[in-house]
Amino acid sequence: MELRASLLESRPMLPRAALLLTLLAALAVSTPVGAEDAVPAARALLVAWHEDPARIDRARSLLETAVATDAAPETLVELSRAWFLTGDFRARSEGERVAAYERGSEVARRAIAAAPRSDRAHLWLALNSGRTAEVRGVMRAITLVNSIREEAETVLKLNPSNVDGIILAAALAAEMPGFLGGDRAKAETLFKRALEVDPHRTGGRLELARFYVNGKRWRDAQRELQRVIDEPAPTDLPRWTVSERPRARAMLAELHDRGRVTGAPSQSP
Repeated sequence: MELRASLLESRPMLPRAALLLTLLAALAVSTPVGAEDAVPAARALLVAWHEDPARIDRARSLLETAVATDAAPETLVELSRAWFLTGDFRARSEGERVAAYERGSEVARRAIAAAPRSDRAHLWLALNSGRTAEVRGVMRAITLVNSIREEAETVLKLNPSNVDGIILAAALAAEMPGFLGGDRAKAETLFKRALEVDPHRTGGRLELARFYVNGKRWRDAQRELQRVIDEPAPTDLPRWTVSERPRARAMLAELHDRGRVTGAPSQSP
C-alpha cells in the first residue's frame, strides 16, 4: 500500500481511525518496524487483507522479524494467527498448507510457554493443529485430536467468553464420534451461545448452518445461511468477504436446487 499526498487531498473526511490504519499499513511496508510496533502494524495490514491478500505475507514477515529479536507472547500469538491465515488463504499446495499450520502451532507453543494463561495462545495452537488434522485426515492425525480438545477446553477455562473458543468446542462436539467427545445436543447449545456473545461472528453462524444441514433441519439451515449472506457488519470482514459469504451462497443454492427449501434466496450484493 502506498501513501500519497493525493490520498489526503481527495479524501479529506477520512475518519481518524481509518487514517491511522492507513498510515500504519504504509509504514509497515516502507520502513523498518521495531519489535514493539510489529503487532499494531501487522494488525493494520490484516484488518482489510481481503483487499490485497499479499498483506498477509507482509504482516507475517513483520512479525517473524520482530520475534527474532524479541519473542514477546503477544507477538508470538499474532504470528501464529498470521501463519493460520497463510495456510487458509496463501498456501498453494497441501504441503504448503501443512507447513504453515505446523509453523503456526510451533509459534503458539512458544507463546504458551511464555504466557501459560493466554487464552489466545491456546486458541491458535488448537486452530492450527485442527487444520493440520483436517488436511492430513483425522484418522491419520488421531494423536492431534486429544490435544485439540484439551486446548479448546483450556481456552474456555481461561476465558469462557472467547467466541472462537466456543465455536471450536461446538465444532468438535458436532464432528467427533461419541467416544472422542461428540455430542450434538451440546454442539447446538455451544453454537447458539457463541452467537449470543457475538451475533456478527459469521463463521460461527455458518458452522451452525452446516450443523443443521447434517441434521436435515433444512429450514433452520436456510435461516442461518441467509443471515450470513445478509450480515451488515461481520466481525471478521475479510474472511466473510472471501470465504464465508460465498460458501453460504453456494450451500443455500444447493438446498434450493435439491428442493430442500422453497422460496427464492435473497440476492444481497
